[in-house]
Amino acid sequence: MLRMDPVRLRTALEQLQQATHDHDEWQENFLRAIVCGLPSDPNDCLEGARVACHFDRWYYERTPVELWGQPAFAALGMEHEHLHRIAAALLRAVSADAPVVVGDFDDLMAGSAQLRLKLDLLKQEIRGAWRNWDALTGAYGRAGMLPELRAWGELARRKIQPCCIVLMDLDEFKAINDTHGHPVGDEVLAGAVRCLTQCLRPFDNVFRYGGDEFLIALPGTDLEIGQTVIKRVRERLASRPLAVGPGGIARHVTASFGLALLDPEVSVEESVERADQALLLAKTAGRNRAISWDPNVTTGTRLPRLQIEDAKV
Repeated sequence: MLRMDPVRLRTALEQLQQATHDHDEWQENFLRAIVCGLPSDPNDCLEGARVACHFDRWYYERTPVELWGQPAFAALGMEHEHLHRIAAALLRAVSADAPVVVGDFDDLMAGSAQLRLKLDLLKQEIRGAWRNWDALTGAYGRAGMLPELRAWGELARRKIQPCCIVLMDLDEFKAINDTHGHPVGDEVLAGAVRCLTQCLRPFDNVFRYGGDEFLIALPGTDLEIGQTVIKRVRERLASRPLAVGPGGIARHVTASFGLALLDPEVSVEESVERADQALLLAKTAGRNRAISWDPNVTTGTRLPRLQIEDAKV
């Protein structure tokens, strides 16, 4: 899933549309040269002709780094280079008054169709990221959360890698809105997401679950490592101001976390519910802590032990 802000997403989409237009224009001129005998670009006959192509400049020089990891994008470069090799061979044959080989021409058209398909797939990825963007916080929206978690759940089912999911709730957030106003509250929400993304890996995803709750997906991570990651997140959240209120006063906020594994034996929704149960326990036990879901422990039985541990600190 793409992690790009709305401005960069819009720019990437505009550039992709221009690159598609450039390719269509190149193909139209090339076909006229092959079929109608009209003059062609001399560069198209040369080995490495793609380097002078507008599409190639977009692909290698202008695309945002976030697109590089998309499967459809990775295939574009190879498909485009393949097209130019076929086109150069066809043009050299036409220049030598040799007949156009039907198989080569069919290969060119099939390759062009494949390139266009991959361009359309990449557009869908960008548009999907645009639709699934929470403009206020910079997190992903909830609409794309379940499909993403199901994909990670399938990897867990096939024993390829586990995935830890975490529900985070900002402590006493309602009091911030009531005391300092919603603009300050909005700054806190956005600041919390910025803090999360700074602490997490590029392929970890943060979704706005609702209000001041966020779901964090940590693929390739078990509960023990998840606790280590969230400890770092929790400490950084508590130590850094997330907003500046009236009078220039910095607002610090803590958060509570509930962790659970994506269990391939149950539905994704049930795994999220387990993280929610662990979050409830963390909040009930005093907030500003991270607790992992345990099937043998309930809020009622574990709370006294946590309170005793707190008293010893």
